[in-house]
Amino acid sequence: MSEPIRLAISTCPNDTFAFHAILKDRIDLRGLNFEIRLLDISELNDGLLSGEFDVAKCSFHAALKIANEYVVLPSGSALGFGNGPLLLAGCKDAVPASKEQLTLCPGPNTTATLLFRLFHNCTRVEHQVFSEIMPALESGNADFGVCIHEGRFTYQNSGLYLVEDLGKRWEQETQCPLPLGGIVARKNLPPDQIAVVQSLIHESIRYAMANREETIPTMREYAQEFDDAVLFKHVDLYVNQWTQDLGEVGAQTIRRFNELAIERLGMDSAYLLQIFGNC
Repeated sequence: MSEPIRLAISTCPNDTFAFHAILKDRIDLRGLNFEIRLLDISELNDGLLSGEFDVAKCSFHAALKIANEYVVLPSGSALGFGNGPLLLAGCKDAVPASKEQLTLCPGPNTTATLLFRLFHNCTRVEHQVFSEIMPALESGNADFGVCIHEGRFTYQNSGLYLVEDLGKRWEQETQCPLPLGGIVARKNLPPDQIAVVQSLIHESIRYAMANREETIPTMREYAQEFDDAVLFKHVDLYVNQWTQDLGEVGAQTIRRFNELAIERLGMDSAYLLQIFGNC
């Protein structure tokens, strides 16, 4: 058996759905040996930045910072319209306006935080694990919070209020789908090995789409929300044609993402994301 490939994905339903066939050995892994970890997105970003993984899901914000060492795989991304993070508040009609206000974000290298900085960079920011943000707003320990994952569908049940859909703001300004996160592979892996990994991810996604009910126990094992309807709302929002293959639209979106990061946030123009097969 080959040396283990250090693979890491998030605990979110879209990833556990997409990788179910790999996690549960439902497809032929073609001799590859995966050492798999499931982590919060902020932990994934930090782990990639410190070189812990060979293949991993990460925020596209973090991917920009490691673009000289990692390549984006065509399959496995969360990219689309109407699926962005939400800026929430505990009080109705609250508006971000000053550094006296506190906004909680789900990690310094998340795409959600980058979007907040692009559009509302006027409050004090602290970072918390995504699952702790809505409870902090409920208890009045912060003015605003950037909500990701299942909370998009449940925040009203917690008595919280929508300030802005940051994904829609991105769409209005760019006319592109929002690139939230993708699967990246270390460039120094053998190209034929990267190609097999890419093929397996694509096959795993197709398997999940053909066997939706079978994926429910895998999603429940790691999800913050256990209601099947909410889990599949999450999957249906984040797993789409661009998850199967980024294609030209995905490539164009990533180019636009690069441009805005350079123009508005001063990121180094030397670090440009590349898609495997399009390098």
